Amino acid sequence: MNIYQHFRSEERTFVDQVVGWKQDVSIQYTYKLTDFLDPREQDIVKAVIGKDEEISLSFWGGSPNAERKRALLSPPYFDLSKKDFQIQPYELRYPKKFITLEHRDVLGSLMGLGMKREKFGDIFLTEEVIQLLVANEVASFIELNLQKVGQAKVKIVPIKDEDIIQQVEEWTEESTTISSLRLDTLLSGMYNISRSKSALYIDRGFVKVNWKTIEDGSFQVQEGDYLSVRGFGRSKLFSITGTTKKGKIRIIFGRKK
Repeated sequence: MNIYQHFRSEERTFVDQVVGWKQDVSIQYTYKLTDFLDPREQDIVKAVIGKDEEISLSFWGGSPNAERKRALLSPPYFDLSKKDFQIQPYELRYPKKFITLEHRDVLGSLMGLGMKREKFGDIFLTEEVIQLLVANEVASFIELNLQKVGQAKVKIVPIKDEDIIQQVEEWTEESTTISSLRLDTLLSGMYNISRSKSALYIDRGFVKVNWKTIEDGSFQVQEGDYLSVRGFGRSKLFSITGTTKKGKIRIIFGRKK
């Protein structure tokens, strides 16, 4: 079976990487710890590794409900713990009474340090606190260099795992019918907006599929894809269940609360 038939052409490089990890673990009897992976990448790792009895596969992002997680591949007889995922949680201290910080402020400041997105996981924000999870190998660099987020001077403080905010991810499951799997058509059906409006969001760069901005309304969405529209939140195409007598495509999708 051709392993690539289940993935897009632009995902092949990552698929090859996962295949390499699998071979290294099997041949060298060692373990492989990845960078932080988004949910789509996690799905690809699960699909490539499959039910291989020679490899144990687990994910951890600092908390059970983390979105971005590191994967750990190892022989099944390895005795591993959460510490082996090498994740350091931090809290940002700043003058909350005078300044409001958003997720994009924190993300922008981290990227501004020359960091790769793969080296840090989720960013948790509440009215009271901001937390971020980073890979151990870059923790010292961040502690030394992250001194400002947006217009606020910040102090980055290491915290314990038990102090990490526990966010619960909830999805509502819905179904509808659409005329095609074009991105603009799918968004119209999922978010109950006109096709012209969905096309406008796409043209303006407000739409992402699997965490990549897509500016082509004719882009073909596939089962398992994650989508997000600025101002509308995130959704996922769970399954394509068939067609109606009139040729409409039946889909089941989820929307994140």
